[in-house]
Amino acid sequence: MKIKEGFILKNIAGKTVAVPAGENLVNLQLMLTLNESGAFLWECLQKESSEEELIAALTGEYNVDAETAKSDVQEFISVLKENQILDEA
Repeated sequence: MKIKEGFILKNIAGKTVAVPAGENLVNLQLMLTLNESGAFLWECLQKESSEEELIAALTGEYNVDAETAKSDVQEFISVLKENQILDEA
């Protein structure tokens, strides 16, 4: 899975925000404010990544146990799916 084409990260007023770009620009309701770990996972999802790879990346980058990382990754993936930002092909 990976982030669909047409979405980018921007720093707006000190916050990291995922915003639509290009053809997706007409749908501004898809803007998501991300915390630090969300922005990290977003960057990981710029290329094809599995849930297991995201969990490993999160535990490697931050001082979190695997169970917490798994929960965080699953929640993040769920939000991306709900907003149709994730390409699961």
